[in-house]
Amino acid sequence: MARPLRIEFEGAVYHITSRGNEKRAIYRDDGDRLVFFKTLDNVVKKFNWLIHAYCLMENHYHLAVETIDATLSKGMRQLNGVYTQAFNKKHKRVGHLYQGRYKSILIQKDSHLLEACRYIVLNPVRAGIVTAPEGYRWSSYNAMAGSGKPESFLTTDWILSEFGANRRLAEKQYKDFIMAGIGKKDRYEISKHALVYGDDNFIDSIKNHINGKGDLREIVKKERYTGRPKIQDIIGNNVKTEDKDKGARNKKVIDLIYNWGYSQKEVADNLNLHYSSISKILHRGKEQAKAEVGK
Repeated sequence: MARPLRIEFEGAVYHITSRGNEKRAIYRDDGDRLVFFKTLDNVVKKFNWLIHAYCLMENHYHLAVETIDATLSKGMRQLNGVYTQAFNKKHKRVGHLYQGRYKSILIQKDSHLLEACRYIVLNPVRAGIVTAPEGYRWSSYNAMAGSGKPESFLTTDWILSEFGANRRLAEKQYKDFIMAGIGKKDRYEISKHALVYGDDNFIDSIKNHINGKGDLREIVKKERYTGRPKIQDIIGNNVKTEDKDKGARNKKVIDLIYNWGYSQKEVADNLNLHYSSISKILHRGKEQAKAEVGK
């Protein structure tokens, strides 16, 4: 049986699904789910992932994963492998826990990720387990909606920033967005069997890369940026982060990533910031650019 195609590059976003072997349960109790959370937390820290949404069902799980570095396969091997060992030891069993390899759908972040995240947290509703997403403990919905404490591995910044700068208002609009998807099939649910989900330009760029007719920007950046200045040459040795200085700092962050091809993690490490903060800076920069064009 042919293995599914894996496309990996820095900053890629995926909807990951992994199912139990023969559709059997991969979580038998809440203790198993907590062990999975701990394993996922370790993977997120080790491989610099961002988790935008998750949902643990009885015999499968869903994750919306952004890979700051091209580490999807390595991270998934550790996530499923370490959890399988823990599950087998606890329940005194041997053999495979998961049904083959995980499924991954490559997603265009800025315009299509929200729909995928909505699909993920509405899984328990579609399965008839609960009537509303807030009734299900093992998804990211309550944490994102402000009615629960986020797990340590969950990042809420990007999704909520899509609904506004005011957190409380953003949480309310997020809830409205999720609820609007109940009982309806949006673009993502209709397209979720594809390998890539995005607009035509995004899909074409991936197809060209697969067919050997083009290279993804992130994959070839080392060759394209030979001789580029060092990060410290651009940001300086003493970058201030007071409110009055953040605008200048953020412009340098955007310049480093978009014009000089540095990864979000590289910039984050040099500025002593979490890489989710860098993602947020990039998003705000795009929104400001759109606003300027609209004036």
